[in-house]
Amino acid sequence: MHIGVFFGSGSVEHDISIITANLVINGLKSLNHSVTPVYITKQGKWMLGEELGDLKLFSDPAKKVEDQKKYSEYYLDMQESVGKMVFKKKGLMGKSVAIDLAFPAMHGTLGEDGTLQGLFEMFRLPYVGCGVAASAVAMDKALTKIVMQYAGVRTTKFKVLFKNDWEKDSELEKSKVRELVFPVFVKPVHLGSSIGIGKAKDEKELEQKIEVAFFYDHKIVVEEAVENLMDVTCCVIGNNETDTQASNLQESVYTQDMFNFEDKYITDGGSQTGKAQNKMVIPARLNSELTKKIQDTAKVVYKAVECTGIARVDFLVNTKTNEFFANEINPMPGTLYHHLWKASSVELPDLLTNLINFSQEQYKEKQSVNFTFESSVLKGLGGSKGKLGKLG
Repeated sequence: MHIGVFFGSGSVEHDISIITANLVINGLKSLNHSVTPVYITKQGKWMLGEELGDLKLFSDPAKKVEDQKKYSEYYLDMQESVGKMVFKKKGLMGKSVAIDLAFPAMHGTLGEDGTLQGLFEMFRLPYVGCGVAASAVAMDKALTKIVMQYAGVRTTKFKVLFKNDWEKDSELEKSKVRELVFPVFVKPVHLGSSIGIGKAKDEKELEQKIEVAFFYDHKIVVEEAVENLMDVTCCVIGNNETDTQASNLQESVYTQDMFNFEDKYITDGGSQTGKAQNKMVIPARLNSELTKKIQDTAKVVYKAVECTGIARVDFLVNTKTNEFFANEINPMPGTLYHHLWKASSVELPDLLTNLINFSQEQYKEKQSVNFTFESSVLKGLGGSKGKLGKLG
């Protein structure tokens, strides 16, 4: 089986995707899998090459990967790509690369949001992780909250604002937010890694935070903050109720008003990569009963959104009242949150193997469903002169 690891793309989380892909590629190779890195530039150019799995290629400012033609000399053979993706190198003697299974390592828009998953579905290619609908819902913070409410899962009170409405009448939009209790958080709905998120303590700060959020997205969510906050994460893997497994809980430690991008990826190597040990506590400092409730709720959210393979569910906990609120769901956690799985007795090789097995199970299940329907609706419509007959 030949695995293609897809990463990059035109997202503000482009660089984080490269880090995740590097981990996945090296992990798959250590399991003796045949791997082809498929890198998508910020401009949307697709590139193939074994060297693209080397993180140093992207960390060296002197090397511009997108300018190296040897990685862009492939094209997708549409005729051969059924049940697989076949890339052919240009030229009469160009070699072919046939991908049997896709492992998306995308974060954010144009990759983690169902767009790439839809392409895989069109080619009937097995792929790791959440499907089209689950990816799209999970990558929209507003839709996620709506699904959570429908599933009976408690989440913070929120309002959804659209950029067009804000530009037409900002006062009307602010009046909607006044129904919430300050302080509030303002978030672009389609981004991750805490990019574009801000906390507003009053209406004056609110307007500025909304403007920032709309710089990154056309749709934002404004939600009430949780007092005495502990930011808690739970990962879930599996395809259905019988085989889903929840990880230990991770408590994220931060000094600002929120767990920001620097905490996650920059300071001391970043907690999301598992390097900044001082930025996280595993297991979270919660009693066993509350821990179990949060793990069970993570599974409920996972099922409600119809996630498969892997996802990460974030919670907000009031440490004084022990109230907790499901906050967001991430359909492809950065670096697979391998550090949290390791702390949950699931090593990276086992995690990767499980994800591949889950993807193949999902593929077989889809193949068992009939998507075609034979009808006579087209018979006799053309006639000898190619004219359409009456349809009704």
